[in-house]
Amino acid sequence: MRKKALKYTDFESLKLDWPAERVLRVTMSRGKVNAIDENMHRDLGTIWREIDRDRDVNAVILTGAGKFFCGGGDYHDLEPKIANDVDFRHMSWKDGREYVRAMIDCNKPIISAINGPTAGGGVVGALLADISIMARSAKIVDAHTKIGVAAGDHSSIIWPLLCGMAKAKYFLMTSDPIGGEEAERIGLVTMCVDDDQVEAKSIEVATRLAKMSPSAIRWTKYSLNNWLRQAWPIFDTSLALETLGFAGDDIKEAMLAHQEKREPNFNPVSSV
Repeated sequence: MRKKALKYTDFESLKLDWPAERVLRVTMSRGKVNAIDENMHRDLGTIWREIDRDRDVNAVILTGAGKFFCGGGDYHDLEPKIANDVDFRHMSWKDGREYVRAMIDCNKPIISAINGPTAGGGVVGALLADISIMARSAKIVDAHTKIGVAAGDHSSIIWPLLCGMAKAKYFLMTSDPIGGEEAERIGLVTMCVDDDQVEAKSIEVATRLAKMSPSAIRWTKYSLNNWLRQAWPIFDTSLALETLGFAGDDIKEAMLAHQEKREPNFNPVSSV
């Protein structure tokens, strides 16, 4: 393998390696469940711009270290800031927009190797990838409504396209988890494979794409992602409403209930 010309930023929670020629693997690695803190949230937006500029990369794999793909937002770290600091909420909103936009605009095909459970912000990378390969025992859950905020991040822009509006509304409103076989059946992911085959299958697919015509692959991705660019106002609304929810009482009650190991008692009356 020839020497790489582009030097990447030293991302604290993202580990980079090259499992095959012209294939870059990005591994989320932070704590036991790869939960997203402020820095990791920003890194997950920044890295796709760097990959886009790297002429040595023809395909990318996104995965998680250990037994988890990504445990979602680290709310022990984020919730006190996002609930009480308006500047932090603004920055989080901007970082969230960049994360989604950068994945859509990255010119390289992205393969998500969903090796274990993933939630919240982790589902962004799992499902905005161009090809998603999910372990049979893995679970996907978008639990925004459980913590009292709108399902933002990425869900409104991609779930209805992947699995249809009826399924999208059900899973995003109920926050029910989805296993690998069900996710493949409803079209939420590209394929479900045995747990011990996720890594090998992701490398196989990435290697195949890396050997094909770069312009043909990249222009196909660019064209198809115009579906997502058309839906950008829908995404922008959902992310803004999610961010607005972080300033409300419901998320405070949800976090308190989590600490006290009980069901949250949300106020059933709302002016919204």
